Amino acid sequence: MPRYALKIEYDGQPFAGWQRQDGPLTVQGQVEAALRKLEPDCGTIAAAGRTDAGVHALGQVAHCDLAQDWEPFRLSEALNHHLKPDPITVLAAARVSDEWHARFDAVERRYLFRLLSRRAPATHDKGQVWRKNHALDVDAMRAGATHLIGTHDFTTFRSTFCQAKSPIRTLDEITISEHPQHAGVEYHFRFRARSFLHNQVRSIVGSLERVGSGSWPPERVAEALAAQDRAACGPVSAPDGLYLTEVIYPQDPFA
Repeated sequence: MPRYALKIEYDGQPFAGWQRQDGPLTVQGQVEAALRKLEPDCGTIAAAGRTDAGVHALGQVAHCDLAQDWEPFRLSEALNHHLKPDPITVLAAARVSDEWHARFDAVERRYLFRLLSRRAPATHDKGQVWRKNHALDVDAMRAGATHLIGTHDFTTFRSTFCQAKSPIRTLDEITISEHPQHAGVEYHFRFRARSFLHNQVRSIVGSLERVGSGSWPPERVAEALAAQDRAACGPVSAPDGLYLTEVIYPQDPFA
């Protein structure tokens, strides 16, 4: 059976996350339903990462096995037709080898977190950013973030429900940029790593927000990391501002 890679963009607001569940609407469930409109016997799909409820994607990658030898562009167009009106779009499809795997062949994942600092509620970006109604010190947040770069035990910054066998992860990059707006400032937190723990990014952003607000000194991030204790983590951020932006492979299947 031919195997296809799919690059998928979605707004996570209406969904109970990526992973298919009995009852709640999920991204995986809707994509599989669209595939079954094309091939009723189509099986399940596998993704590079399982995003939580409310989390968005600009470049999620999944793969599926189909009986028909589809032309990739025609496959993506057909899926987008059947995905309407869900806020899910297949940006590209590509034929890959039978051994290629969206999750296990990935060598890096990249996330963006958008934090909006302003008094007024978000209107056009409601559900797309995490809003805080106080000012933030970007230099203090950058100082706190430096303690997390490299290979560490991230027990403090992972969910108690995380199913990963080990809390050891390597964070290759955290960058924080500020983008002034008419009524406030939007902060972009960008993360790069081979893999992430459940709630790791949201836990880190929540703790760095405490630094930016002045509630924590930057050094407390290092202390929280060293504690290897979930209780030492700051408040976990809302999912609204989190985006899976890109999944990197040794050879880009969509090139």
